Amino acid sequence: MSGIIGKKVGMTSIFDADGKNIPCTVIEAGPCVVTQVKTIATDGYDSVQLAFDEKKEKNTTSSLKGHFAKANTTPKRKLVEFKYFAEAKSLGQVVDANLFEEGDFVDVVGTSKGKGFQGVVKRHGFAGVGMQTHGQHNRLRAPGSLGASSYPSRVFKGMRMAGRTGGSRIKVQNLQVVKVFAEQNLVVVSGSIPGAKGSYVLIEK
Repeated sequence: MSGIIGKKVGMTSIFDADGKNIPCTVIEAGPCVVTQVKTIATDGYDSVQLAFDEKKEKNTTSSLKGHFAKANTTPKRKLVEFKYFAEAKSLGQVVDANLFEEGDFVDVVGTSKGKGFQGVVKRHGFAGVGMQTHGQHNRLRAPGSLGASSYPSRVFKGMRMAGRTGGSRIKVQNLQVVKVFAEQNLVVVSGSIPGAKGSYVLIEK
């Protein structure tokens, strides 16, 4: 599956030919450098490793400096492997927004915004009690009963309770590429994608 590493820029909207307003997300797609090509003969599987986003050399370990030197490129922040790349790639080759065309359908993988420790209303959509009657002044956002007492005398695994939410790896499938600005390495896809502005995303074709 072909793909590229990108960075979420933000959201906008575009009018289509019928005058319909389409909410879109702008992604900085590359340029990415091929830093390693794995084959079945040497590694047991086929994949292409891409690197994206400049990194200071003083903040790069010696082993990674040598790894990037083999590809004849500067140190990068983000390294990702893509299995079964559609086209054969060579070491040091650049992959950019030209990988996509308007009308293509892509999957976008990102890390959702972390929300920290949250209650059941925000985390799972519980309704709460809903009415402040019969002296229930502090039950509006409470989880309610968790199970029986004497048997089974425990809380079953998977019970929806308060806890940390967000910060999960999420894949949004079948987003259409609306615009491609190859000169600026920008790809505009329909709909929203996970993550905050400036966060890394993977665009899979």
